[in-house]
Amino acid sequence: MNLRITPELQRFVDEQVKAGRFSSADEVVEAGLARLMLDDEGDVLDARDVAEIKASREQARAGNVTDWRQYSSEIRKRYPLD
Repeated sequence: MNLRITPELQRFVDEQVKAGRFSSADEVVEAGLARLMLDDEGDVLDARDVAEIKASREQARAGNVTDWRQYSSEIRKRYPLD
């Protein structure tokens, strides 16, 4: 199987191998997939999640929308990966 991942994720994988946490990129991906498989709750939404989704939809309908690229840029500045 061949996977394409974002440059940010590739850097993360490379850093994990370089730090010695894993011996290969394959091991990093396998560990991530194993963690997803062990997630007991999966994609279950609680009442708060549902309320937030409804509020977001209402904001979008009202035209109060933030461009994803702008939001992503702000988050990356606040929490740099490097």
